[in-house]
Amino acid sequence: MLKKVGFLGLGTVGKYMAINLIKAGYDLTVYDSNTSVAAELVNLGAKFASSTKEAVKGMDVVLHIRPEKERLRPDIYGPDGIFAGIDPGTILVDMGTHSLESTLEIAEEATKHRVLFLDAPVWGTKEHAANGLLTILTGGDPALVGRCRELFSYFGLNIIHVGAIGDATRMKFIVNLVQAELIQALSEGLVFGEKMGFSVDKILEVLDSGGVASPLFHSKGRTMARGDFTRNLALKYVHEQLELVLDQAKKLNLDLPGATCACRLYEQADKDGRGEEDFSAVIKVLRR
Repeated sequence: MLKKVGFLGLGTVGKYMAINLIKAGYDLTVYDSNTSVAAELVNLGAKFASSTKEAVKGMDVVLHIRPEKERLRPDIYGPDGIFAGIDPGTILVDMGTHSLESTLEIAEEATKHRVLFLDAPVWGTKEHAANGLLTILTGGDPALVGRCRELFSYFGLNIIHVGAIGDATRMKFIVNLVQAELIQALSEGLVFGEKMGFSVDKILEVLDSGGVASPLFHSKGRTMARGDFTRNLALKYVHEQLELVLDQAKKLNLDLPGATCACRLYEQADKDGRGEEDFSAVIKVLRR
């Protein structure tokens, strides 16, 4: 049974995943470059690690949910990184969204260290994480997914195995593309409707009644109508994820005009200083 858990990355989603594991009684050791967030978790019962090396030593499983940034490489491969401390036989679960090359590189390094690896990016927001409603896409050995299923169930409602290592990352690209474009489409529809004299509430009432109705439109539309852009899924990460999508599409010699347009919109919002707001704040670019 997996009981000792190293948790790396206490961002908007990761923090609430970790809190749920503490509530479930797991022996959790946490690391984040933001020590104040780590301290919050320690107050709830977690143990504090001053480095990734310390956080992974002696664990049954290590959950890593951090964004794609070159500066994080030392935390993975450096002298105080994951592979400097992780024990053979430990399960390393990469739950962040990375380039396909980064995912495969981590998997290859795990094999060298006789570490078991799962490609398992999560999909959802802070609210999904807090309420145990995340979707977890898994790529790798199905038996390994089975060993982690109980642990995953404390923060994930849907655990979907999609194939081999790398396939979960590929599937997350699709999710990221569609999600970002849906919010762009909703933003354009709301701004267009406002300019024609309709209230946002009336537009959303109509959209909710027909074939384009969706949980995403319903939930985000209401917060956008209230002018509430409190970070649930950070805009800067959605922008970063779209860049990964377009990079992968380029390697496939595939033109994705909608994704290209959406990426420009999120890039502008990021440049405008909206990166720490919720990704629905892209509507502010269209309204100005």
